[in-house]
Amino acid sequence: MTLTLNNRSQNKESSLTQALRQIQQLNSKIQELEQQHQDYVQKQQNLIAAIAEICVSPMQEIQALRILIYKGEAACRQYLRSVLVKQRQTS
Repeated sequence: MTLTLNNRSQNKESSLTQALRQIQQLNSKIQELEQQHQDYVQKQQNLIAAIAEICVSPMQEIQALRILIYKGEAACRQYLRSVLVKQRQTS
């Protein structure tokens, strides 16, 4: 009987240890995702600031924001480069 109780206690402890390990892994993943989100938000804020600085007309700003929303950061940066090139050519 003592052996059975000890065995049950070990199984419960093993289950608890396993659950704690899984919780720690989930917490680590949550922290990683939160950091990735913060990085993403910072990049978007920087890009929006660049849009405001580079675009000379409201239509260019709207186009840049549309590209950012629908096509992503890389396409928006490419658009902003093309706007800069056009500005330099007309100057």
